[in-house]
Amino acid sequence: MTSQPRYRRVILKLSGETLGSRQGDIFDPAALKFLAANVREVADLGVEIGIVGGGGNIVRGVTAGALGIERTAADQVGMLATVINGMAMRGALEEAGLRARLFSAVPVGPAAEPYSPRSARAALAAGEVAIFSGGTGCAFVSTDTAALLRACDIGAAAVFKATKVDGIYTADPKKDLSAARFDDLTYVKALEMGLKIMDAAAFGVAAESGVPILVFDFWAPHALRRAALGEKIGTLVHA
Repeated sequence: MTSQPRYRRVILKLSGETLGSRQGDIFDPAALKFLAANVREVADLGVEIGIVGGGGNIVRGVTAGALGIERTAADQVGMLATVINGMAMRGALEEAGLRARLFSAVPVGPAAEPYSPRSARAALAAGEVAIFSGGTGCAFVSTDTAALLRACDIGAAAVFKATKVDGIYTADPKKDLSAARFDDLTYVKALEMGLKIMDAAAFGVAAESGVPILVFDFWAPHALRRAALGEKIGTLVHA
């Protein structure tokens, strides 16, 4: 079995819910430790990794909007939630012996440094894990789109989208036992089939840039390492 990574620089896209507990706690210490251990495995291979996280364990922009906050402000609330998650991830990574830098697309003072592609690339080249928070800094845009944009900025070879299922199916496999899993899929086919993997804007960036997206079960043993090595895992979405 090869120990040489197929992907030398990647973006890991995590939902905010990944960091929370099933009991509804904002943070699950075990989940943070699991994340840090898996990132450490990949870093030990020499892979440079950036992380884009959502804020759904705290609040989503859409949820905030339902409370009566106008959409732009609601999305800004969601962006700030991703900064909080970024701080938690940074702490967990450092606890695991990794060096990590937290960037934010929205100004947050000393909590995180302002995002710039040049600084992010320098951090990765220096062996640091780069955590990208604050989404894109703009309302009406999801963290899926932020992940693809950051991938383009840093020259990532792929975006790894971590989920709770082992790839992309024709239907929800938990509701439809006849659902079939794809080993690979083109951007065009995914859009034609209306598969809700990422939003349309994110797919647009992926299709234009040619950055592949690997959708896999984050909780499977050593899944992140296996993905970085190029093993058969999950579903690869490509041009």
